[in-house]
Amino acid sequence: MSNKIYPKFLEARLKGTSTEDLSSAGVNVKAVLVDAAAYTYSPAHEFLSDIPGGARIATSGNLTGKTVTIVNTDDVRFDCDDFDITVGASQPTCEELVYFIDSGAAGTSRLIKRTDTTGGLPYTPPTGGGTVAIRVNASGILELQVA
Repeated sequence: MSNKIYPKFLEARLKGTSTEDLSSAGVNVKAVLVDAAAYTYSPAHEFLSDIPGGARIATSGNLTGKTVTIVNTDDVRFDCDDFDITVGASQPTCEELVYFIDSGAAGTSRLIKRTDTTGGLPYTPPTGGGTVAIRVNASGILELQVA
């Protein structure tokens, strides 16, 4: 499957029901490693609770170096620093990474984007656990392009 921005995220932004400044230090954006064998993407998914708990293998801390900038004159890019995620012992292979706005509760933590092409994926943790180094693509986490 290709990378996907969750349509419910875009809908909420365009309707004004999600107005967080993703680059703000006060907005907690995180990433969760996902076992694709236990989760199937759906454009109807909106919150972290739509991803089964058993599919959420490990979650990052708050992302740092977040920026929202205009690029190529009229496109907008959301980016952050590269980061690591620590995975516990005896976990399955993680094929996907999902970015979300962490509200503190899975039922209100808005999904932003899922990717399976970020550097570091797929990641098969060693038996005793390990750390996956996530390398954010040069084009950032997401870029909205004006057609």
